Amino acid sequence: MVLVSIRPYPVKKIFLVLIGLICLSSISCFAHSLYFTVSSTPYDKQMTRIRPVLFCKSGGGRQNLSLALVNHWIEDIRAIPYGFTPEWKTPAEVESAVVADCKGKAVALYQRMQSHGAEHIHLVIGKRTFISRKTHAWLEWNTDGRAYVLDPTFNWAACRADQLGNDAYIPFYAYAGSRKYRAAAAALYAKN
Repeated sequence: MVLVSIRPYPVKKIFLVLIGLICLSSISCFAHSLYFTVSSTPYDKQMTRIRPVLFCKSGGGRQNLSLALVNHWIEDIRAIPYGFTPEWKTPAEVESAVVADCKGKAVALYQRMQSHGAEHIHLVIGKRTFISRKTHAWLEWNTDGRAYVLDPTFNWAACRADQLGNDAYIPFYAYAGSRKYRAAAAALYAKN
C-alpha cells in the first residue's frame, strides 16, 4: 500500500498565484491593448499581399477624419456580404468582390483611414470572443484620448474599447505600418 501525503500549499504561494491570475485576467479590460514589438508573427507570410497597404504613409490631414466619417465607412464595408477566403484580399479586391471576410474588410477600412491621415491605428488579429474557435481581424484606433474597436464584419459603428467586456476582442497580434506586435494577453487565449 502506498500512501500519498497531500500537503497543503503555503498560504503565501496561493495568495501570489491568485494575485497573478487576477492581474493577467484584467489585462484585456484596459481601454488600450498592451502590445510588445516583435520582429515576426505567425501571420507574416500571409501578409505579403497586403504589405503595400500596411506600409502606405498616412495622407491628408486629420481635419478630414471624424468618428462620423469612420462610422460611414464601417457601414459601407459592413454591407458587403461575408464570404471566407483563405488569403488576404487587397482593398481593391474587397470593393470589387461580391463577398469579403473579416481580413479583407479590416484591410479595406485600414486603407481608407490611412489615406485620410489616421494615426495610432492597428490591424489586429485575435479572437472576437473568449469562446471563439477561429481567429478574427479588426482595427483598433486610438484618437482623442479614447480607444475604439472598428469591426466592419460584425458592427455598424465604432465601439469604445472601454465599454466592451473582458471577453470581447482579445488581440493576439497587430500590425501598424512596418511595425509588428504581440499582444500581452495572447499567450493566455491562443488556442486555435
